[in-house]
Amino acid sequence: MNLSVSKTDDLAERARALAAAGRPGPAEGRQPVHTVFVPADRFSRTTTADWGAQALRLLNKHTPGDGSFGASFMLDPSLAGQIRARVAAKLAREPIEDLRIDFASSYGERTDEEEDGHVEQVVEAVATSYNAQQLPHFWGVRVKSFSGGGHARAMRTLDGFLTSLRDRLGRLPGGFTITLPGVTAPEQVAVFTDFLDRLEAALGLPNATLRFEVQIDAPEGIADQRGGLGVRRVLVSGQGRIQTVHFGGLDYAAALGLPEEQIRLDHPVCDFARHVLQTTTAGWGVRLSDGPPHLTPRDDSADEVVGAWQAHATEVRHSLAHGFYQGWDTDPAHLPARYAALFDFHLSGVEAAIGRLKAAPERSPALLDRLQRGVACGALEADVLQS
Repeated sequence: MNLSVSKTDDLAERARALAAAGRPGPAEGRQPVHTVFVPADRFSRTTTADWGAQALRLLNKHTPGDGSFGASFMLDPSLAGQIRARVAAKLAREPIEDLRIDFASSYGERTDEEEDGHVEQVVEAVATSYNAQQLPHFWGVRVKSFSGGGHARAMRTLDGFLTSLRDRLGRLPGGFTITLPGVTAPEQVAVFTDFLDRLEAALGLPNATLRFEVQIDAPEGIADQRGGLGVRRVLVSGQGRIQTVHFGGLDYAAALGLPEEQIRLDHPVCDFARHVLQTTTAGWGVRLSDGPPHLTPRDDSADEVVGAWQAHATEVRHSLAHGFYQGWDTDPAHLPARYAALFDFHLSGVEAAIGRLKAAPERSPALLDRLQRGVACGALEADVLQS
């Protein structure tokens, strides 16, 4: 049988190119371990320090020693002291890795005049924080959802914010991103992307400077009206601007009709959605983030705080086990639980990771990624990368 090898090679190359088209590969650079949402009218230049001080106060009040800390967060006693020291240092040094100034759900509906006024207040606070080197490494704003007809207000807020910030600082500080919540259709993302193109031109910014992230919190964001996987079409509509996909698990679970007591991030229905998101975004150069904890302490009592800590730590561990290395925190009380569970994950697994790295060098990218994440957040010392 005489087959044309060159023709087969051409077909194989075309198939390879088609499979790789539009897939930039894995996301690069540091990923924050969380995103903190603060209502726009409550944001100030001291917000980051205030959150750290409040979280540290709760840590010292309810877990004054290594034993109480280990018991509260279900830690190996041999690691409790080391983790506690590193969590306390993190809260003092960098309590918030990624801050989102929220003009959406936690901010609520306001008159145009009131929101415009808060935009100006936020610009002044951001500028002051930036000049004092108090702005978190990652930061940005969340605008209103297009799903509820808030597109006009969202674009007005973003235009006003960026124009005023340019006039105030003369530049856009690094680490900035925009969160577009409640995405249910790629057409919403296409409209937003077109707006960003025009906004960049008006502000004199290079094309594709403004990156954004989408928040998926409804069933139609997972399986669209065409019966397909909606997130893939959303990524295409973003034209390379989308850097993170956030999963709003609590709203998603509620939309599916789960009873109130079952609405939590580690419910199996949320696992299904997470796995769909992982499958449809793999290789597209975007990161994934889990949503908010389902409990927030109602007061500073031990029952309220420690109970919320334990629930949050359980959900953080569940997210990490499923490959979601970022999540949401919406209250200073969430921070100790976030960092306790995260540092436990990295410290308790570091020796095994180093051992597997030495035994199987071909697995080095994934293992090095885990070690680098631990170093970046402060769980591990930098010299672990030279082990």
